[in-house]
Amino acid sequence: MLKLNGQIALVTGASSGIGKATALALGAAGADVVVNHLGQAPHAEEVVQTIRSHGQRAIHIEADVSSEAQVEAMFANAVDELGAIDLLVNNAGIQRDAKLVDMTLDQWNQVLSVNLTGQFLCCRAAAQHFLAREPRPAVSKARGSIVCISSVHQRIPWAGHVNYAASKGGVMLMMQTLAQELAPLHIRVNAVAPGAIQTNINRSSWDDPKALESLLKLVPRNRIGLPDDIARAVVWLASDESDYCQGITLFVDGGMVLYPGFATGG
Repeated sequence: MLKLNGQIALVTGASSGIGKATALALGAAGADVVVNHLGQAPHAEEVVQTIRSHGQRAIHIEADVSSEAQVEAMFANAVDELGAIDLLVNNAGIQRDAKLVDMTLDQWNQVLSVNLTGQFLCCRAAAQHFLAREPRPAVSKARGSIVCISSVHQRIPWAGHVNYAASKGGVMLMMQTLAQELAPLHIRVNAVAPGAIQTNINRSSWDDPKALESLLKLVPRNRIGLPDDIARAVVWLASDESDYCQGITLFVDGGMVLYPGFATGG
């Protein structure tokens, strides 16, 4: 039985990597999918066509999630095209890495604007939509659901990436606060926190054998994660199978947050 049959999902940053895998997994689980992207129309169209080939509806919409006007237009467009939204997956994110003493204000602002403000804008738009329309109990016990993609770096400090770590720490408390606020309204808000995942954004960490060997010292499971590992977790959190989960972060990280340096006593 398809877990998400009848649901309509919007996935931000869904033209590649974790977002692409998530959009495809949601489609395979029975959801219709809005594929958000920024300047990646050909890749987004490939995702759309794959979802459609399995019998689900899918469209792609270009929007910068850090722009209030573009986020509001994206949600309005999605509702016009597909009729409703039941699920938001807040995935879009960027890195602009530098040591603190070298980091520019622009690098700081870019990451916070996309990774944190972008998630806020999309959460707000989704919640407003959930509350403005009639509940859809035939497709979900919840009035609506939001899954925020965070990172192990909401918990683990990361030297040389202060903007990224700060953004993900912000996502954690934003998600928990929204979960607390929206629970009485039957809107579920949760998060998935990936560890080291094989995507283009961190290719330098896994494409070179020596770099991969060093990375795996931080992963007790002794393998790098795949986008599908995250996608499967999102599908579960989006489904009624996790209906009693509210405000949780599901770490999908091969054990990175287990402080592997202490496995032999420190």
